[in-house]
Amino acid sequence: MNLKKRHRGHVEVHTSALNDIMFFLLLFFLLASAVVNPNVVKLLLPRSSSGQSIPTKKINVSISEDLKYSVENKEVAFDQLFAVIESYQKASPDMTIILSADKSTTVQNLVDITDIANKLQVKLVLATESKK
Repeated sequence: MNLKKRHRGHVEVHTSALNDIMFFLLLFFLLASAVVNPNVVKLLLPRSSSGQSIPTKKINVSISEDLKYSVENKEVAFDQLFAVIESYQKASPDMTIILSADKSTTVQNLVDITDIANKLQVKLVLATESKK
């Protein structure tokens, strides 16, 4: 009877291909998450128990290249802007100002409108154009 131990071969598991696959999966998910919706601005939206949304009043305020102010497409002098926006706010207290400004407008002009919105405690959103 032959009781010698049989020498078995050495067993190896090659995982180099697994590393490559994991790298490509990681790369795919990183690129896919960046491309999914790049123009999204993350907002914390209010919640409602009834599930119905109540539309808020929005007014458009615009500043042209030659610094002419308009509220709902009606030209308004800057010194009258506070009173005009205040009259819209009295009609609808939960309104939002959509500010459309020419790209050559200075930051100070935008800050002036922001100050008016802050004094009246009105929400202000800056309108932009998407990049093409």
